[in-house]
Amino acid sequence: MKRAICLIVILLVPLIAGCRPEEATPTVFAPVATATATSAPVLPSTPAHETAQAFLDAWASRDYAAMHALCSADSRTSTPLDEFVATYERVEQKSTLIAVHPTLQAVLEEGERARAAFTVEFETSFVGRFSASNELPLVWEGQRWAVDWSRAVILRQLEGDNTLNMQSRVPVRANIYDVQGKGLAVKGDLVTVGVVPGEIEDEAALLSRLAVVLDIPQTEIKAKYEGQPSNWFIPIADITVDASRENYDFLSKAAGITLRPKSVRVYTEPVVAPHVIGYLSGIPAEELDAWREQGYTGDELVGRTGIEAWGESYLAGQHGGVLTVLTPEGQVVTTLARREAVPARSVYLTFEHAFQQKVEELLGERRGSVVVLDVHTGRVLALATWPRFDPNVFAEGIDPIAWSALANDPARPLLNRPIQGQYPAGSTFKIITMGTIMERGGVPPTKTYTCTGMWNKLGWPMTCWLAGGHGTIDLVYALTASCDVTFYQVGYDLSFIDMDALPSYARDFGLGAPTGLGQMPDDDWDPLGEASGLVPDDAWKRQVYGDGWSTGDNVNLAIGQGFLLVTPLQMARMVAAVANGGTLYRPQIVSKVAAAADQPEIVFEPERVGRLPVTEETLQAIRTGMEGVTTKPGGTATHRFIGFPIPVAGKTGTAQNEGELPHAWFIGYLPADDPEIAIVAMIENSGEGSSYAAPLFRQVAAAYYGIDEEAPEVQGQGD
Repeated sequence: MKRAICLIVILLVPLIAGCRPEEATPTVFAPVATATATSAPVLPSTPAHETAQAFLDAWASRDYAAMHALCSADSRTSTPLDEFVATYERVEQKSTLIAVHPTLQAVLEEGERARAAFTVEFETSFVGRFSASNELPLVWEGQRWAVDWSRAVILRQLEGDNTLNMQSRVPVRANIYDVQGKGLAVKGDLVTVGVVPGEIEDEAALLSRLAVVLDIPQTEIKAKYEGQPSNWFIPIADITVDASRENYDFLSKAAGITLRPKSVRVYTEPVVAPHVIGYLSGIPAEELDAWREQGYTGDELVGRTGIEAWGESYLAGQHGGVLTVLTPEGQVVTTLARREAVPARSVYLTFEHAFQQKVEELLGERRGSVVVLDVHTGRVLALATWPRFDPNVFAEGIDPIAWSALANDPARPLLNRPIQGQYPAGSTFKIITMGTIMERGGVPPTKTYTCTGMWNKLGWPMTCWLAGGHGTIDLVYALTASCDVTFYQVGYDLSFIDMDALPSYARDFGLGAPTGLGQMPDDDWDPLGEASGLVPDDAWKRQVYGDGWSTGDNVNLAIGQGFLLVTPLQMARMVAAVANGGTLYRPQIVSKVAAAADQPEIVFEPERVGRLPVTEETLQAIRTGMEGVTTKPGGTATHRFIGFPIPVAGKTGTAQNEGELPHAWFIGYLPADDPEIAIVAMIENSGEGSSYAAPLFRQVAAAYYGIDEEAPEVQGQGD
């Protein structure tokens, strides 16, 4: 019986809408139908319902022009389109609106007027979600139903001249610390010197005093406040707290000058690891919607690179606020919603400021990288690069001229070379080649090869770095002496065993893919921008060059040349795995995230991500060969480690770089008999690894172990 009554009511609606008589018509209530398995057939909606639904749909999509077109003629006259749009945009801005979700509930017609009941859910950045009930008044205009619009359509409480007000509660950005708790990126204070134009009494005196303190031409100062509202505070420039104290009396004597404190991000001097720590910048217009969905208003400075970006959700916390409606006199009409701010949480890194600083000093102004890892955890103990940049220039948003200078600098100071620089590995790759021939080729470490200084099995002569040759040597000594001829032959032999063996083993040693240093938990995004490097193989070469992998390609790869590209961090992880018994760890730069309120501390544990594809016997043979590099008479770096009190296992590399000097590599670990740390030293376009990278390796090792020494200046052979 109830279903029959409802059906009759809905059937009446199109009849009434189609015949618009002069006299008053019966009140008709048309509920919005909700389909169920047992509901009666839903008949077409009334025109009033359609207008109401179209208006609310347009609101949901923020199509303000379409909304305005659905308004009555009187409404459109009293509130032109530009004013209509501005009204909704002010509501968006004041409420930090992300999205609006209106839902039509019912329509009540009364002659030539109708009321559409609806609910609306507001989704905001600062106070989250809140809902309100409201009515949409409509009027019959002879040919259509139209919305009789007023500001109360947005929220009932906005009737008259009432306005929205958001009291924001924004957490102070948390700090970034080194592993010992020394601040690396912290809250700092400045003082903004500004002018209130309407308070100026003696403009000449004001301009003179500001020019002296701020070192800005008077014309530039005046241009900033000229034409601005008289009661506005117009910022001119920022000065330090100390400078504000020193000049307070001098500035305060000129009416119109006002000083205001200001919090800023400060990167502690001396700045270390700027590429790791990262920097802040404004939100680009094309990303604005995505950031607003995360609770931002869009005018914040946010982490763009490094740990500032990696830890944005921790470091920034979450905005809170109280959203109210105020009368023109400032009285609170109602509180619409409130949300407490989520406290920001500090991030602790894995390295010590002092050691990182020392490593950067040792690298000096040489383009290159130094990486130091804990071989048993993968924790980063130092990650140095040159050139570097000062992240403090980003603290308040970098100006376009300064950004252009940094971005276009041919020295590429924004490049984080340890994780983004990609280079041929040179002879350091022979570690992988040796492991591959022993495992895939079944070759024992005692197998002998003869080096005369020349090799020509590809049909043309290829030389060893030692022109006179190494004579007859075994595989282990070939690694110690970095004999090119031996490894030419190994690459040649592998091409007939399995052409894909060497590329495949290289990938299993951790090359050809990011190590995951900066990867977000449960996310593929990497704000540190780590490079993959390149392990070339037959499929890659066919795709890029349209030609298959050749024996010559395999021979080149065997000595770390050809198309191969690696990052210093990849090589550090690889040699750390050789040292620790074969475990590949994800390098770790974040130690922990501090607790806050009801959020517990997050401690990041070492993460095993793979194993080297070799047996312990093979690993031991490789380690023996690497120990010989620094101790045997024919070792390529023996002369560089004379008198060093801690035994070192390492490998030199001189990576040819067409048209320029080669890149110098030295990779290794120590103590050789009980490994603790792995170090990679790489200097671009410098020369032999034994001449340039090995001495740097020694200096870094000495700094880590607190050894006060001056490494001997000696001459010797090298690669």
